[in-house]
Amino acid sequence: MKKMKNPADRAVLITGCSSGIGLCVARGLQQRGYRVFASARKAEDVQRLRSDGLTTVQLDLDDSASIQAAVDQVLEQTGGTLYALFNNGAYGQPGAVEDLRREVLRAQFETNLFGTLELTNRIIPVMRRQGYGRIIQNSSVLGFVAMAYRGAYNASKFALEGLTDTLRLELDGSGIHVSLIEPGPITSHFRINARTMFHRHIDAERSIHRSTYLAMEQRLAKPGPAAPFTLPPEAVLKKVIHILESNRPRVRYYVTFPTWLFGTLKRLLPHHLLDRVLLRISQQENR
Repeated sequence: MKKMKNPADRAVLITGCSSGIGLCVARGLQQRGYRVFASARKAEDVQRLRSDGLTTVQLDLDDSASIQAAVDQVLEQTGGTLYALFNNGAYGQPGAVEDLRREVLRAQFETNLFGTLELTNRIIPVMRRQGYGRIIQNSSVLGFVAMAYRGAYNASKFALEGLTDTLRLELDGSGIHVSLIEPGPITSHFRINARTMFHRHIDAERSIHRSTYLAMEQRLAKPGPAAPFTLPPEAVLKKVIHILESNRPRVRYYVTFPTWLFGTLKRLLPHHLLDRVLLRISQQENR
């Protein structure tokens, strides 16, 4: 894709830059000439990003005051403008639906949906005033198909996709483009973080799913690619660049082969047959 002439005039705020996709996109866009604001929740991660040469801001999606302070800081440095927001910050909460307590599901939504919505809604007026902007939501293949033992994450990403599709309709004619990226398996710290949240919130010993959880823990702790067809985070960076630089960015961007496969199967297969496929995959990965 042809590089933009003046990307430095275009500021981009990215959430969840401590590792993985967020870090890769922040570095990649800065190298391309964009004015990147890389955010992270923890102060030590912010300092590490700053040491890496990135312009940083501390932003905790679970904290409204943190969101407001981060937006104010970015806008002060840009003179009140922002070209793009990449909502990447999220985590996965493993566990069977019947083992999810209300507060555990609420915590998943606080980060993956409510914080993302609040941040987006603070940025939209800025983009409306300037008459242009790009809002990019990092969703998942689990934003349109469900996998067993991922109910909390499934629900948060399904909800994100529903809000995003609605927002896109409501912003029609505003000059603000809204796109979803649906990656599938990408090399990151996602499994490490998911394992931490599993231990913190799921009582595996008392669950009817105990034997499955034992196999799931081994999978989450296993080094190397999480699944077949896993791609590096640069594959997502490529999609982000297309959204930022295309005159007419697409509504959805599939990234990995599994996303393309399940997107096709969801369109072609009856629900009960798609269920059989998804159940078979869950059974195989948790053996």
